[in-house]
Amino acid sequence: MKISLIIPTLNAEKEIDRLLQSLNRQTLPPDEVIVIDSQSEDNTERICRSYEKVTFITVERSGFDHGGTRDDAFRRSSGDFVLFLTQDALPVDEQYVERLLLPFRDESVAMASGRQIAKEDASEREKLTRKFNYPPVSRIKTQNDIPVLGIKTFFASNVCSAYCRSAYMQIGGFDFPLLTDEDLLIAARFIRKGYKVAYCAEAKVFHSHDFSLKQHFARNFDIGAFMKMNAHVFQDIRATREGLKMVKRILPELLKKRHLLQAVYYCCESGVKLIAYLLGFHYRRWSRRWILHCTSNKNFWNRRFAVSSSKDLPLI
Repeated sequence: MKISLIIPTLNAEKEIDRLLQSLNRQTLPPDEVIVIDSQSEDNTERICRSYEKVTFITVERSGFDHGGTRDDAFRRSSGDFVLFLTQDALPVDEQYVERLLLPFRDESVAMASGRQIAKEDASEREKLTRKFNYPPVSRIKTQNDIPVLGIKTFFASNVCSAYCRSAYMQIGGFDFPLLTDEDLLIAARFIRKGYKVAYCAEAKVFHSHDFSLKQHFARNFDIGAFMKMNAHVFQDIRATREGLKMVKRILPELLKKRHLLQAVYYCCESGVKLIAYLLGFHYRRWSRRWILHCTSNKNFWNRRFAVSSSKDLPLI
């Protein structure tokens, strides 16, 4: 069994050395590490090239695509199992890789993703959000879970994930060009094809973000547009229902712990995310200028607008 690990990077000098050291200490270390870098302007390349197992690949920043760039790196790899980590995720312990690969003992499992634990300096609302999205209990998900779990059936994250190479190649890999959520989409495609997708709570990484309201707006605008563009895959599954469930869980916890200011902020944050999602879902109604103002992925939209025959372009 050969293991490859892929890390997309951009100006990662503050994080990448610690991450590569952690991978070297794993009980089951990867046989190769591929860093696919979007023209970093710091010491990312120098740090990566100092590690013997690391292959460093540079791609144009303007050409980065959530699906296409990862697919390119995947096809350059040689592992029977291919893992992905983001530059700001750090394995909690030395058994991360070993534990993430355990679900593949079931040969029908195509993909596994690990548990994300908020960093120590994260806000309380971010810590509660990570706990909601990444619970301490592992689960194998199949088509039979769709009526109960809804969109959560397909929930997976390339922040910390692993793929069976044969299954990946069988379905043709990541879609591209892609606005966002390449992990959610490929998990849905696996499940629709009869494969299983695993959530492995024992494989843990530290990872969290405290986004501003502007950042939440941009990200959720893109998620809404992504869901509309891929409505044929998700077939009337409502993502907003899961968001409401999360608010009902987290808001009482913030109030119970007397984080009153964070509770108020969380209400504002949730409202911004919902509005942005709905605006993105109806992206065809908006002008090119307005979309480019809202999105977090201008490269994708500029490429879309350049293809005048695309059926997914807004009417301008």
